Amino acid sequence: MSDADGPRSVLVTGAGTGIGRATARALLAAGFAVTLAGRRRGPLEEAAAVGAALADARSGGVGARHPNALVVPCDVTDDAAVTALVAAHVDRFGRLDVLVNNAGVPGPAADVGELTAEDWAATFAVNTTGAVLVAGAAFRQMAAQRPAGGRIINNGSIAAQSPRPRSVAYTTTKHAIAGLSKSIELDGRAHGISCTQLDVGNARTELLDGFVGEGALQADGRRIVEPTMDVGIVAGLIVHLAGLPAEASVPQLTATAAGMPFIARG
Repeated sequence: MSDADGPRSVLVTGAGTGIGRATARALLAAGFAVTLAGRRRGPLEEAAAVGAALADARSGGVGARHPNALVVPCDVTDDAAVTALVAAHVDRFGRLDVLVNNAGVPGPAADVGELTAEDWAATFAVNTTGAVLVAGAAFRQMAAQRPAGGRIINNGSIAAQSPRPRSVAYTTTKHAIAGLSKSIELDGRAHGISCTQLDVGNARTELLDGFVGEGALQADGRRIVEPTMDVGIVAGLIVHLAGLPAEASVPQLTATAAGMPFIARG
């Protein structure tokens, strides 16, 4: 990866909400060139504007818009749209240095006996197929550009390691991300592409507030209010990963709220 001709460029999916929004803002504030992708233009534009304002404040500039921010609405389950997304990023910034492969949905609250085929297909389409499509398009670009190389950061979730009760769809799709991440790390060696699976537990977002705010279901049937951490902590970790030199790889990173019931869950 090289930033000799400008700032390092990053593509963030799911950038309109939650971890993706916090990450896009933090990357812009840190001086990266960022494409913000997601289903809805409005939240993406808001995240880009906040990130641009933070960057301006840090640099002493003024203005609500920033040349380092590009907004591209995109459905990650649409292969043609994903290809066009990466092309738009490269057209604007010249190359793709880092992908933050973040888009995802929580899926239904159900065990495997309750899970419907429709709910499974919808969860799998975004969390697994979408992640594979975006990673594939990024991988092809990173392998073809000169100098070749880049970094892919997959948002795996701690569900990729240990499930919550009645989360079979989400847990299964996130376990698949573990295989995707290891395959990218292996197959990317020849092209200077590395991959990190970032597994996050209980970062405060709108989604988490609705999920654990009144108590999260535990393996023993109780509901307890679990510790949480500021989503900005996760965004800061991703900014650090995005800035690492190509000689360093971080295949797996787990970050959880201190004291949450994850180690020896249940």
